Amino acid sequence: MATTEYPLLEHVNDPADLRSLTRAQLKQLADELRAFVLESVAKTGGHLSSNLGVVELTIALHAVFNTPEDRLVWDVGHQSYPHKVLTGRRARMGTLRQLGGLSGFPMRSESPYDTFGTAHSSTSISAALGMAVAARQKGEERHAIAVIGDGAMTAGMAFEALNNAGVADANLLVILNDNDMSISPPVGALNRYLAQLMSGRFYARARDVGKSVLRGVPPLLELAKRLEQQAKGMVVPATLFENFGFNYIGPIDGHDLDSLIPTLENLKGLKGPQFLHVVTKKGQGYKLAEQDPVAYHGPGKFDPQIGLVKPEAPARQTFTQVFGQWLCDMAGKDERLVAITPAMREGSGLVEFERRFPERYHDVGIAEQHAVTFAAGLACEGLKPVLAIYSTFLQRGYDQLIHDVALQKLPVVFALDRAGIVGADGATHCGAFDIAYARCIPNMAVACPADERECRQLLSSAFAQDHPVTVRYPRGAGVGVAPLPALDGLPYGKGELRRQGQQVAILAFGTLLYPALKAAERLDATVVNMRWAKPLDAGLLARMAATHEALVTVEEGVVTGGAGSAVAEWLAQEGIALPLLQLGLPDAFVEHGDPVRLLSLLGLDAAGMERSIRRRYPALVAPAPALRAVGEH
Repeated sequence: MATTEYPLLEHVNDPADLRSLTRAQLKQLADELRAFVLESVAKTGGHLSSNLGVVELTIALHAVFNTPEDRLVWDVGHQSYPHKVLTGRRARMGTLRQLGGLSGFPMRSESPYDTFGTAHSSTSISAALGMAVAARQKGEERHAIAVIGDGAMTAGMAFEALNNAGVADANLLVILNDNDMSISPPVGALNRYLAQLMSGRFYARARDVGKSVLRGVPPLLELAKRLEQQAKGMVVPATLFENFGFNYIGPIDGHDLDSLIPTLENLKGLKGPQFLHVVTKKGQGYKLAEQDPVAYHGPGKFDPQIGLVKPEAPARQTFTQVFGQWLCDMAGKDERLVAITPAMREGSGLVEFERRFPERYHDVGIAEQHAVTFAAGLACEGLKPVLAIYSTFLQRGYDQLIHDVALQKLPVVFALDRAGIVGADGATHCGAFDIAYARCIPNMAVACPADERECRQLLSSAFAQDHPVTVRYPRGAGVGVAPLPALDGLPYGKGELRRQGQQVAILAFGTLLYPALKAAERLDATVVNMRWAKPLDAGLLARMAATHEALVTVEEGVVTGGAGSAVAEWLAQEGIALPLLQLGLPDAFVEHGDPVRLLSLLGLDAAGMERSIRRRYPALVAPAPALRAVGEH
């Protein structure tokens, strides 16, 4: 793939450089920046559609405002690549989302221009408001700008922040980047309201024409203005935001620098809460992404001249695909099943379910708190809700998990995708905490399937319970154990002995069973597939404790409060004094990088487990196999 020349972009090393450019040069810069982002993402993979859509907006913001002195907060951060390029990180874009390289999201530790770390949606208005209030309290003259997409505006937190901002007496600019597209197509009444945008454009054009015609007739012009105020709320989405206390401007074309820059310059001089509605197109400037923004939301490496090539069917199903198939099969068997997703239809594997069971499919938008309590309400009426949600996204509905579901012992199944290491998305999406945060809740059970077959079986086990259950599974494929077609579950709260060894027993929770088995061959250790972090299989644990000199727990979750802690608590409760080594994720956030490499660095591959166990129990395991001499066969 040939490298494009970027004569202007190559001389922009920080936003101050672009502030000296003419409007015509800024338009050329936009073309170069868009081409550079496309070329970069094609080489590394990453988020594309959203970034192509904000090129002009990014240039305009940095051209008008004095960043980083003026605080710029990108909601979610899927669209922050042009921002990274313009703020001194162009040369490092080749390291994007790789171990030790640039994050795919804004990070305060990465650049002073990243004023707030983001990756989960709908936090920008709250954060920017905090910055604006702090500036007022400290007597500092600076601007705070939040850029939020229409998909993120479906979350209650965004409206909580708007409600606060309207009476906070702070200089806050909220920019609604309206591209009619989140990761999955946006849903809900608010989206329908924002969809009046095209009517708003028609209204704006008609208003301008009318004013020019009536300008010479003052009484009629005044009448037209009064009519305009009455009609405005019926035609454009101004009334909603004005009622929150904002001065609403827009909608304007987010790809037109001749509109963006003067508008932002005018807003820069205004006091109090301002709301600018800009319209952009995801994938702008790259026809393939414009036509299919979902496919190009987060592609892997590809050739921009060809576009995405449909990969050959993989030999192994991903856990997400296993879940999606199970969901359809169980729905066909039990009409009580309903599926819920917080705006992650594709990511959570619900596309086929929506097609086959549209009346039992509920996309509630980016509203995790609501999703959990909505599931609780369905369960109260005898339905069997399955909430498909990423491990880190359920964190956003934690009070609802406790108060609305577990306290009432409602039978909701939480299918936790992206449990454990996630790779390129990094710390914000690493499912490190779900075992710890779920197992401490009364009435909650936690299932940890070791492979694809067990995933299907444990989902069936969870669905059969009369209380809430989380079933955690990682991103990507497992070892390739094909699921069985039946919908039979595995025994509730029971594990299995997978290898009989000598003095050390390894208790594996989840997919780390397989590297544990490899390590055990070299150590001559026993291996138990625990399957459940809660309830623990007490009978199996008692047998292991009675027949071994030491125990080891392994899990792809934080050690602090995790499954290993559950075993330690059980040993203490039973009064059993037995050495216990707990292996898992550290008490630190795990950065982005290749998952296999990260597990190796964390000592959670077979070699790392063997090393840790030999170090702790050198006298209890088989000697390490001697290296063969040169020439030995």
